[in-house]
Amino acid sequence: MSTVIVDYESGNLHSAMKAFEKISSEHGHSEVVVTSDPEIVRKADRVVLPGDGAFRACKKELFDHRGLFQAIEEAVRQNGRPFLGICIGMQMLATQGLEHGITPGFNWIEGEVGPITPSEPGMKIPHMGWNNLVIKRRHPVLNGVKSGDHAYFVHSYEFNTGNPEHDIAHVQYGGDVSAVVGCDNIVGTQFHPEKSQTTGLRIIANFLNWSP
Repeated sequence: MSTVIVDYESGNLHSAMKAFEKISSEHGHSEVVVTSDPEIVRKADRVVLPGDGAFRACKKELFDHRGLFQAIEEAVRQNGRPFLGICIGMQMLATQGLEHGITPGFNWIEGEVGPITPSEPGMKIPHMGWNNLVIKRRHPVLNGVKSGDHAYFVHSYEFNTGNPEHDIAHVQYGGDVSAVVGCDNIVGTQFHPEKSQTTGLRIIANFLNWSP
């Protein structure tokens, strides 16, 4: 039994690994493995895909690791393993991203990743720092998390889903900005749970207990 954090040289692996290891140890869960080995990913019980930077660059890095995306897809889409995408790892679930041109995403959750356009002039982009979650619908990964709890964000682009049923939580930043999306055995957070203190650690614990 293992939770795999996918290493494709585009994520904040150290912080994520430490947070997942902490929760896994405290709750008696399976080992946490950071790997770029497709065979280990393919056999994983849970898959975590982090990502920092730009949509196009992260997608290229992931697909440059031969067989890695195919292993993720087999574990998640064919075998139904729980999946958590973090930041760009969440954005790549979309149909396409518009950062530095149009880049196809995984198309696991219908939608488009476009620039944040606050309605209030003068609001800074990127959206950086702490913001309060607004829970739109309940989800097992948000058990014990309530509207008003805060999480840590660093991003200039947002996930606009094609189906409102896939919107789980948002934040206010000159308008609604997507914070959590999901469907079936797949969930993604725009914020970094590994940097979001109590709220983030609770979400990680929930993910490790999740049996979709």
